[in-house]
Amino acid sequence: MRPALVFGRYLHSKSIKMNNITIGISCGDINGIGLEVVLKALAIKNAAPAYTTIIYGSTKVVAYHKNIITQENIQFHSVQSASEALPDRINIINCWPDNVNITLGKPTDLGGKCAFQALERAVKDLRAGEIDALVTAPINKKAMQMADFPFVGHTEYIAHEFKAKESLMLMVSDTLRVGLVTNHLPIKEVAAAITKERVLRKILIMAETLRVDFNVLRPTIAVLGLNPHAGDEGAIGEEDDSIVRVAIEEAKAKGILAFGPFPADGFFGSGQYNKYDGILAMYHDQGLVPFKALSFGAGVNYTAGLASVRTSPDHGTAYDIAGKGEADESSFIKALFLAADIVRNRNEYLDMHANSLERRKQKTLISETGEDEVVESVFPEE
Repeated sequence: MRPALVFGRYLHSKSIKMNNITIGISCGDINGIGLEVVLKALAIKNAAPAYTTIIYGSTKVVAYHKNIITQENIQFHSVQSASEALPDRINIINCWPDNVNITLGKPTDLGGKCAFQALERAVKDLRAGEIDALVTAPINKKAMQMADFPFVGHTEYIAHEFKAKESLMLMVSDTLRVGLVTNHLPIKEVAAAITKERVLRKILIMAETLRVDFNVLRPTIAVLGLNPHAGDEGAIGEEDDSIVRVAIEEAKAKGILAFGPFPADGFFGSGQYNKYDGILAMYHDQGLVPFKALSFGAGVNYTAGLASVRTSPDHGTAYDIAGKGEADESSFIKALFLAADIVRNRNEYLDMHANSLERRKQKTLISETGEDEVVESVFPEE
């Protein structure tokens, strides 16, 4: 038996029409390439004609970046709220009132402050259902620290704002889905953070998001080992046998098709990654180094396990090329498309299963007295 979906976790977007999805875009670090790739995607490539898109930032800052990459006459539509946004415009919500100094290619406290204000407003609208999904342009962790941003990154902040006990950082490309047990954690702290309970929760979130958000009916999940050679039967550490393997077995007992632990080097080197719907890595570089080696520029960062949809391109602020017009918008475009696809998939899944639940509730039995008795059902296990 496979585990039932935690029905209350996922929210229907506001009476979604599949051709009218509203996607918010937080501007990210104004000193990096974020707004460059956003404008290249929306204004030059016209990548999202089927969606209503809203940039959370500043009309003046967006115009500044527009002038760097093109002299075309691009019209912006300044709005006070998401409800005013139009589907055939580049809508902008101003998140700070003052003129700001842009210092291309450098982390500044002002750059961090602006990124934080834009993110805060966008997440507020996401939580309120004013937008159906959020795509976050990249931030710089040093700049965010300078602005007193109290989180390691986007993933942790958004999970906190949604009061999620657990989420899953999931890197997605056309051929790979790689999730992380630990996110932005120093290597010296990783081993202590790997517990059976944590690994099991991440496996369960991955299984659920593969079914709900990616339409994979019976997902298979490969779990990587923590140590070299996945511990080599205890010769190189005991965690893989005493923690990771136990979590996998408990996931199997819940009906999850989880396998491993696999030695990470051989797993990617031999091409085994092609055989699984999802891969769970123990720590950041174990998952992201092979992912980016195989998919750089074509990958998307997705925060799985939340009530709403958030994606991001797979690159950072790229200060070294900021303002040069050299940034590649491909990953940002894929982040837009993936956000819209997940909104569609999730709503279709919830509609289908809500209807199934209602039908089960309406089934009746003829009791001994001959009266109809409504049979209540929990959300059905599949």
